[in-house]
Amino acid sequence: QAHVVESGGGVVQPGGSLRLSCSVSGSRFSAYGIVWHRQRPGEQREMVASIAVSGTTNYAPFTKGRFTISRDGSKAPAYLQMNNLEPEDTAVYYCFCGGTYWGRGVQVTVSS
Repeated sequence: QAHVVESGGGVVQPGGSLRLSCSVSGSRFSAYGIVWHRQRPGEQREMVASIAVSGTTNYAPFTKGRFTISRDGSKAPAYLQMNNLEPEDTAVYYCFCGGTYWGRGVQVTVSS
């Protein structure tokens, strides 16, 4: 059973930035893709960004070039750099590993 841990959340003012991290341990996969999801208050969970084993990335339209997903290898921690944050980005952000394992999430609050 893999252990997925997100970190880097917090409270930030509109226009600010945060960098989320996702670390994975104990995975049975030799390599895995990472998908960041989020769940805003009262809403369903939605995909934010993904990075495949190949390094190919994909973003939800609402990221509008503000978010960047990255990692240094197919088993390395993954990051989500979020710039120009908006109050609508307030959510719990989750890391999903290898199409199988979820982290417990990290709170991001964008408020003045």
